[in-house]
Amino acid sequence: MKRHLLLPLALVAAALPAFAQQIPVVEKLLPNGFKLLLVERHEEPRIAGGWVAHVGSANERPGITGIAHLFEHMMFKGTPTLGTKDAQRDLEIIAEQESIRDGMRAEEARMRDAWRRGELEDVARPESKTERWKELEADFKKLIDEQRGLLVKNEFDRIYTTAGASGMNAFTTEDMTGYFINVPANKLELWAWMESERLLRPVFREFYAERDVVFEERRMRTESTPLGKFAEQFNSMFWQAHPYHWPVIGWPSDIPAISKKQADEFYALYYQPQNITLILVGDFKADEAEAMVRRYFGRIPKGTQPAPDVGTLEPPQLAEKRMDAEAETNPQVDVLWHTVGFGHKDSYPLDVLQQLLSTRTGRLYKGLVLGREVATDTSAQQNSQKWGGAFDISGEAKDGKTPADVESAIYEELEKLKAEPVPSEELQKVKNQFAAAEYRKLSANMPIFQQVLFNEGLGGWREVNEGGPKIQAVTAEDVQRVVKKYFTKENRAVATYNRKAGTGAKDEDPDLVGLGAEQKPVVRRIAESLKGETDAAKLKETAAKMEAQAATGDPKKQQLQKLILKKVRQRIAELEKK
Repeated sequence: MKRHLLLPLALVAAALPAFAQQIPVVEKLLPNGFKLLLVERHEEPRIAGGWVAHVGSANERPGITGIAHLFEHMMFKGTPTLGTKDAQRDLEIIAEQESIRDGMRAEEARMRDAWRRGELEDVARPESKTERWKELEADFKKLIDEQRGLLVKNEFDRIYTTAGASGMNAFTTEDMTGYFINVPANKLELWAWMESERLLRPVFREFYAERDVVFEERRMRTESTPLGKFAEQFNSMFWQAHPYHWPVIGWPSDIPAISKKQADEFYALYYQPQNITLILVGDFKADEAEAMVRRYFGRIPKGTQPAPDVGTLEPPQLAEKRMDAEAETNPQVDVLWHTVGFGHKDSYPLDVLQQLLSTRTGRLYKGLVLGREVATDTSAQQNSQKWGGAFDISGEAKDGKTPADVESAIYEELEKLKAEPVPSEELQKVKNQFAAAEYRKLSANMPIFQQVLFNEGLGGWREVNEGGPKIQAVTAEDVQRVVKKYFTKENRAVATYNRKAGTGAKDEDPDLVGLGAEQKPVVRRIAESLKGETDAAKLKETAAKMEAQAATGDPKKQQLQKLILKKVRQRIAELEKK
């Protein structure tokens, strides 16, 4: 029987050199410091264009946490010629707003003093505001109303859309901030003008209104979700010293305190040409595209000082950390181990370990869901960030089982890996999955663009070509070595979640417990539509695509995506039983 199983694996292994295609990146350096990466492809008449600023929440400091993410929003507000009907008056209003805000900040400092003395319960409550603060706020609102009459809302997006562009978006992580869009091949010059203009002459209009939008986003994504607040505290507990300690979106007391002056200083330091990489993938001639980029982006002055490095390193963890929580969610456990960052030699066997443990064919699902029957779902992920890494294993307890049962079973699977090397057939299967995934990512401009951008943001674009061979070189001994080295009791943090008393109605789908009110209808609709699907093979293909996309998906949507994937798997299981 084994001989028959080995045959297709051997055939796939033989085809690996074909999968390991190199992305032909051309790197250029502009005189003012911009790095330019070009990938010429003529398979589709479009261009995926964008740039990555080498700044994320790890570059912040206490007091201004969340400012990197705030800039993701502010960079769409326009320029003197985009986004306003009267540029001169617009700038005057912004200056007047800042003068009023200085007075409001002085009042807020007095309120914090009163809070420290115990005279106020909560400085954020409306009743805690001083009379002078309320007067200044009224004057500020008058200026907001006047400015709204001058604004041309969403003009940046409208110009792109009118020209046939699509998918304009941005993201912020701990390590980078990225901006991207798809444009028709004949609109490359429009892209060069639009993107260079918002870097050369940005106008941060509606700064305080947008700051409030970010705070509301935090409330919706973190404060109002059953696990959001706990996950944030668990992450903060896991990272003791490193800036990964605080959330990308920022602490709730910092977001409303960020001033425009602080934002201007942050922009000048981190959005200078030497700290930005421009990326184009698509239908163009590299020399012509380079000339156009030099023409437009060359107008931007070089920065006066280099952006500072992140100097704080995470000290070794000396003892296990635990968080036991009661939440509106199904019982589950989440375990984190400190590992290594991007490009570290051990990151490759850890990536292989992730795949060995993940998916319905991985060891966790087979061992905890199908074997011991203590869990309904499991996941594993190695997260190699720029300055450090973490390996995350989680599992949801089956009815009648506890998070402790799941946690114990996780450790049993890891002990097996420590005791015995991974069989060659199992290891080769995982390597083939990596190779196939790399091949799929070469299918279109945007997937290639995203690979180049993410790797460049983490430390170097060359990893898109060099990482694959390093994965293929991982041995069973490498996997066994990293499991022994990193997966120790002293090096881990454990979060257990039990359902809070009185939550989760009996007639409610238990999977919906823990979701926000706006997410539950989405899952219900998808679950209902899946009942009409009868093709298990098609659903398996859908599940595989969802798993492949999970690593580069929007972090804000990962909980919802994970649950949708679970519903797809449940429907596959139902069909296979028939």
